[in-house]
Amino acid sequence: MENEIGGLRHMLMTVFLSSFAEFMVIPVITDVTVAAVCSAPGDSCSLAVYLTGFQQVAIGIGTMIMMPVIGNLSDRYGIKTILTLPMCLSIVPPVILGYRRDTNFFYAYYISKILTSIVCQGTVTVLAYAYVAENIHGSNGSARTSAFGILTGIQTIAGLFGALVARFLPIALNFQVCAISFLAGLVYMRVFLKERLNDNEDDGYHHGTCHHDDHDSNNVGMLGEPILNSVPIKTRVFHKKYSSLKDMISLMKTSTIFVQALVVTFFSSFSESGLESAFLYFLKARFGFDKKQFADLVLLVNIVGSITQLFVLPRFASAMGERKLLSTGLFMQFLNMAIVSISWAPWVPYFTTTFLLPGALFVIPSVCGIASREVGTGEQGKVQGCLSGVRSFGRVVGPFALSPLTALFLSDNAPFYFPGFCLLCVSLSSLIGFFQSLFIKDGPTPPLNKAINKTSRDEV
Repeated sequence: MENEIGGLRHMLMTVFLSSFAEFMVIPVITDVTVAAVCSAPGDSCSLAVYLTGFQQVAIGIGTMIMMPVIGNLSDRYGIKTILTLPMCLSIVPPVILGYRRDTNFFYAYYISKILTSIVCQGTVTVLAYAYVAENIHGSNGSARTSAFGILTGIQTIAGLFGALVARFLPIALNFQVCAISFLAGLVYMRVFLKERLNDNEDDGYHHGTCHHDDHDSNNVGMLGEPILNSVPIKTRVFHKKYSSLKDMISLMKTSTIFVQALVVTFFSSFSESGLESAFLYFLKARFGFDKKQFADLVLLVNIVGSITQLFVLPRFASAMGERKLLSTGLFMQFLNMAIVSISWAPWVPYFTTTFLLPGALFVIPSVCGIASREVGTGEQGKVQGCLSGVRSFGRVVGPFALSPLTALFLSDNAPFYFPGFCLLCVSLSSLIGFFQSLFIKDGPTPPLNKAINKTSRDEV
């Protein structure tokens, strides 16, 4: 396991540089948005909330369509090749705000951010998860879940440094450094990243190209897995001639666990998107938070997150199992947002971040680990892309439903005084996901190959 993690260092560095750039923008973009579109820079306004919500919806719709396609393309042409375009496009938006941040340039950034994020947002993470799943093999699902946790931990460490830099840099320089970090990540990825850590374990594929027919590739895939393994050996589940949509339908028809993972992913992402669209504006309107307080909070989030995902999650994954870890994370996610919704003092968000957020960070690595068991190692791009598509769908529905609610309860026209009412509604989504996670089986599932192949033949 240690050797395999060491082999992932170039992917981890790529993720670090990309995530560092993304997290640098989070503490400052709220102030930039309010200053550009609101008449009173010291407070939030409904237009800023609606713009943020519309952006999340537009990006969510685009990524919902694109992520399964990108995952499918990565299985065919290679992860390194498919990563290049989104990492190039990510450079454009921060360059605009690095130059100027008045109203016109803000809207130019706003439009370019929507267009580029349809391809870019989440792509590095999705393909990094697929890369880890292809190259990490273990006798049980906890090995991959631990690796997913380490990958997510690297992202939070990047967020820690990004928030720290954003805390002290001027806003203009902040966006310039962001663009440079995206460029450095692109160059590093192209120079150092290998398509496969071990080209002998390629499940009949080499850099996304099939060398043998379906029968031979099945045999190679079986030999690529450990012989003495408590988990059923997965041969190739999908067929090259089918579209990614038909592949996903076939898998959903034969795998109850995969469907349950998708349902949990939707409700978790719905909660996350609602939190993103409401949380910072809630703190700004309720307690007058500004760039410094936002940066401090993001800094704390990433300190706690990096410790949790690098050191706590791997131990808990082995001791508790993926399903129990997932349920624990969803319940703590619910408690975190429910308590924040009734915040009575500025220290409450810091308290919940310290003591409840760590458990919430178990959700994504656990659900990805559960889903990755359902296919072979050469088909992880499709599964991770499908999970990302569902997350994007949750991110569409969340802002669409919750942004008007947030704007209403932060305004003077609220039907009753409860600024955190939207966050309370968000917490209920996590609670629904928690109840669904209780029905996911702990043990390994039977092989899916015969059932899916039969489904594919029936469709023909």
